[in-house]
Amino acid sequence: MDRLELKASLRQVRGKQVSALRRAGRLPAVLYGRGTEALSLELDAQEASRVLARVSASTLLDLHVGQEDHQVLVREIQRHAIRRTIEHVDFLKVAMDIAIRTSVPIELVGEAPAVKTLGGVLVTGVSEIEVEALPADLPGRITVDLISLAEIDARITVADILLGKGVKVLTDPAGVIARVIYQVEEKLEEVVPVTPTEVEPEVIGRGKKEEEGEELAAEDSKEKDKDKGKDKDKGKDKDKGKDKDREREKKS
Repeated sequence: MDRLELKASLRQVRGKQVSALRRAGRLPAVLYGRGTEALSLELDAQEASRVLARVSASTLLDLHVGQEDHQVLVREIQRHAIRRTIEHVDFLKVAMDIAIRTSVPIELVGEAPAVKTLGGVLVTGVSEIEVEALPADLPGRITVDLISLAEIDARITVADILLGKGVKVLTDPAGVIARVIYQVEEKLEEVVPVTPTEVEPEVIGRGKKEEEGEELAAEDSKEKDKDKGKDKDKGKDKDKGKDKDREREKKS
């Protein structure tokens, strides 16, 4: 595979004027690394966007700045929060004879037979692998074929990946990249409708005023009974008086 290339020029514009540079179709960037001073650069925005869409953190690029050539890795890409267009790029210059550490993305290809024929579910895990190697030995990406996942619970781990001579894997070998599991069936519990029943209100307690009213009514009733008794006694006394008067009249 041919190495990707980009052309850049030294950038004089900085600070708030960078926005005007972007509107003119230029992409601001910076180059730093071993054995070189940091350089402010600018690139053609359209050309840079096409090339950067094909690279990863482990993809080696040839960056041409005037008459000088630099072997670089893309260390950071800043994007617009809404439009997602590239706003700025950081390039790291590397020495071809010194090993570096970086992350290599994993790309899953094909279809797992256990998913297609057994109805399993594909579960993914590790999405990139950290490696150490000379810049020229770095893979741009790692392609993993899912054809080996022929049974339920079959898995592909980091230990199953072969990256070639000179590439040291730093990620845990037991890390799972992909596996197939049984499909979990959700059981819906039957909801039994509840028929509302009429419940008579329960009397929790009576108010103080209500209790006082009942006590006063009881006292009034007692007083009325006493008055009735007195009236009866008076009536009896009157009757006795009348009887005595009649006896006197008979004697006379």
